[in-house]
Amino acid sequence: MTDGRDPGGLNPTTSRNPADPPPATDRERADLATGWEAGGPGVLRLPSGLLVRGRGLRRPMPAGHPPTFGVYLLGRPPADFGWESRHVRWPDFRLPADPAYLRVVLAEVWERAATGRVEVACGGGVGRTGTALACLAILDGVPAAEAVGFVRAHYHPRAVETPWQRRFVRRFRRD
Repeated sequence: MTDGRDPGGLNPTTSRNPADPPPATDRERADLATGWEAGGPGVLRLPSGLLVRGRGLRRPMPAGHPPTFGVYLLGRPPADFGWESRHVRWPDFRLPADPAYLRVVLAEVWERAATGRVEVACGGGVGRTGTALACLAILDGVPAAEAVGFVRAHYHPRAVETPWQRRFVRRFRRD
């Protein structure tokens, strides 16, 4: 379209309808910089205020703008998404094949979430995604013993599905 708006009337730089009132707080203005809106589908607000979207790839892409960066937790490399991404080899209901690489990628997620629309996804968006989000919460300052509860309270009530995923989170360290 030539007027710079998508068919839904959203401004491509903010994901907001121009008819909506402007953001009232600094935090709301900062949320718009990332492109995710707090409370949006799958959006997790970390204690630092950073927003990261978790999702299941077997479900349709949520409305709005696509991510600027994605991490895909799958047994096999995914097809190209059209935005920058990382693949972490991680079979369903298991643990990451290379935990050290997961740590590196999650540190990148944490850094990029300050300035972009970052998503973490697996097939269903619950087990592997929840586990990665819990580890990300640890990097953001949540104690390891509380990270599963944090992600279940703020992302998905069944996040981090298996006993070994829960153990992985408990043993994940911030440093």
